[in-house]
Amino acid sequence: MARFPLKICFLGFLLIFTIFVKAQNKELMISKELAENSEMLKVKMGAQWMGKIWKFKFGEYAVVDSKIGWKKVKSKSNLLNTKSEVNSNQKFSFVLTNKTNDSAIVNAAENITIEQLQSFELFPNFYLGSDELLKDSRNFSAFISTSNNQLETWTLVMKTTEGSEVAHENEAFLTNGERLITIIPVSSKKDNKNRSELGMMLNLPAMGYEFIENDQSICAMQYYGGGVLGMNKNIIWLKSDLDSNMKLIYAAAMTAIMQISQIELE
Repeated sequence: MARFPLKICFLGFLLIFTIFVKAQNKELMISKELAENSEMLKVKMGAQWMGKIWKFKFGEYAVVDSKIGWKKVKSKSNLLNTKSEVNSNQKFSFVLTNKTNDSAIVNAAENITIEQLQSFELFPNFYLGSDELLKDSRNFSAFISTSNNQLETWTLVMKTTEGSEVAHENEAFLTNGERLITIIPVSSKKDNKNRSELGMMLNLPAMGYEFIENDQSICAMQYYGGGVLGMNKNIIWLKSDLDSNMKLIYAAAMTAIMQISQIELE
């Protein structure tokens, strides 16, 4: 008689586990043409030592050297702490190589400014003022050159701004001054049927970016795999017919985005 409830519990656990695992399998919605004409490269993150970025490795590409500076943070607020401003800055650099030992040298920096209002508790459960995000501005830039062409520099720019006192902005691109590659956010399909907190966590979409030039998809990357186990699930797609030098530049740009995304997800 005791075995029957135990079996039921085991089957129930197995069902829940199956649903949980399926909820973690998110498919990033990149263009069909890119998916059919590229190899999906799973990223190994390796180790992150003090003063270094993650040791990313995918396909023939690997970070062989890097440096990351301390995050510098400045903050100020009024007397009652009802209005605050936080500014942070972090720089990093790395060298990415391919199988022929060509290398891309990347120097990157991120600047973040957050301004917000916070209510003040005058008495227990009685608050004055409101909680409001006035400004959240994030500016990320990276400069990329290669050992094959040190005279040409590619610039990666990503800007996002939101808040009640600023205009919404979401812009990202890669350029060498002549060519312009637009970087657009992409995700997996969402399932919003389950409104519970657990359901929302399980249904968090996979997130990434796709690089577009002249309406053609060039490459794509996933920096978050979705669900509650989505961290450290980075994937790269590089179009097969690209020349090796441009592949290296795109790989370096996506590596820089993966690094900054990991910092923001932590």
